[in-house]
Amino acid sequence: MEQALKTFKRGLKLDPRKNVTEGGNYEIINAPEQVAIPVNQHFGAPNKPIVNQGDRVKRGQKIAEGATPGPMTVPVHASVSGTVKSIEPRLLQNNTEGFCIVIETDSGQDETDFMPALDPFSCTKEEALIRIRDAGIIGMGGAGFPAHIKFNPPAEKIIDTIIANGAECEPYLTADEALMYKHPEAVIQGLSIAMKITGVKKAIIGLEDNKAKLIPVLQKELDRIGGHGEITFALCRSMYPQGGEKLLIKALTGREVPSGGLPMDAGCIVSNVATLAAIAESFTLGKPLIERIMTVSGGACGKPKNLRVPVGTVISGLPPELLEINYQALRKIVFGGPMMGNALTSVSVPVQKNTSGIILFTGEEINAEEEGTCIRCTRCVRNCPCRLSPVAMNTALNTGDFDGAISAGLLDCIECGTCSYVCPGRIKLTQRFRTGKQRLRFKQQLSAENARIEAEKKKRTAELFKNNESAVQH
Repeated sequence: MEQALKTFKRGLKLDPRKNVTEGGNYEIINAPEQVAIPVNQHFGAPNKPIVNQGDRVKRGQKIAEGATPGPMTVPVHASVSGTVKSIEPRLLQNNTEGFCIVIETDSGQDETDFMPALDPFSCTKEEALIRIRDAGIIGMGGAGFPAHIKFNPPAEKIIDTIIANGAECEPYLTADEALMYKHPEAVIQGLSIAMKITGVKKAIIGLEDNKAKLIPVLQKELDRIGGHGEITFALCRSMYPQGGEKLLIKALTGREVPSGGLPMDAGCIVSNVATLAAIAESFTLGKPLIERIMTVSGGACGKPKNLRVPVGTVISGLPPELLEINYQALRKIVFGGPMMGNALTSVSVPVQKNTSGIILFTGEEINAEEEGTCIRCTRCVRNCPCRLSPVAMNTALNTGDFDGAISAGLLDCIECGTCSYVCPGRIKLTQRFRTGKQRLRFKQQLSAENARIEAEKKKRTAELFKNNESAVQH
């Protein structure tokens, strides 16, 4: 029976540009000559290196972990066996510099230091969450949120649905599609493990309708290995940004994530399919998150393809014939998808756990028009999938009115790029909102620090007064 396509209101119908890499194939890069593994790749507290220059490491060995104890951190592991050449700052995919552990790969050797396998269905919830954390697993769709935190929501949050996000709505990207084609058992196993940990009995695998042919592939594995509850499939209309977790929840369940809230406030947990597959491998193989499938595409890439690469791989260090990059035609480099990814100035940036793709654009593929002025056309408002007012947010930020920007929806903006795409003035709205959030966080941190200093002053004054009063009495 044909399924009704689910979707959300507004958004964009984009040219998918996936045809050159779709079909479910990928090539394996086992051991590049060198990797540069970022010490910090997750959303949360920072890590610190626990190896030194000259140390020999094995694939899967822990090489960085939390600088301070706390739940919001995950370790980083060596993605190849080799020798630590240096620990040095490198440009990262978020356009900032961060320390990387540079490892020269051992020629012809592949020594591993994986964890022992663990049965996820007989171990305790606490043991399972520790395994996910120790494997260094984060959200691989882009955000990099620690997976062990996501699958352990507060007791007061009632979760009844887990959504496996296989929408992959960004143009060019087909890495998740390739994963589901080649490793459907890992996706089903990972989803079942997530259901076991959380106690949730219902899960939905959400796919855009351009991936309908994946349903029989996944269903076959579900029938073969079974699930840990009710696992169903749902097709969504190919619409950008269908893969945004708030929009996917709306499309699949009809529920709204409240303003300022998280998916758990709508009774859902959303996890990228690659994250679920990594969770499965951490139990069945004891394998940390040390590699991923990613798309390399764009007009300046002569041989666009999906690659399975070790974390820390630098594409400029791969054999030239592998991708045939036309550096003369190359005009823009984007890590991630063209809508939400970050533009960088170099292809010598290492792949991270959450790098879904690298798009190499020619001049014909990009719009280099200068910014104009806002003409109050409200196209950004009419197309915003989160039903916000980008024009009001931009006006408020331009005048330093953070309260006004928040009222217009700044903190609910998912930075999907829709407003920038439709703006006839080519105003870089999404970048304004991204930096606006950073400015707001800095302002809040400064206010909190000032409040702490003021409280410390009051405390010292009170203690001094008390001591002086005691001295007078004596």
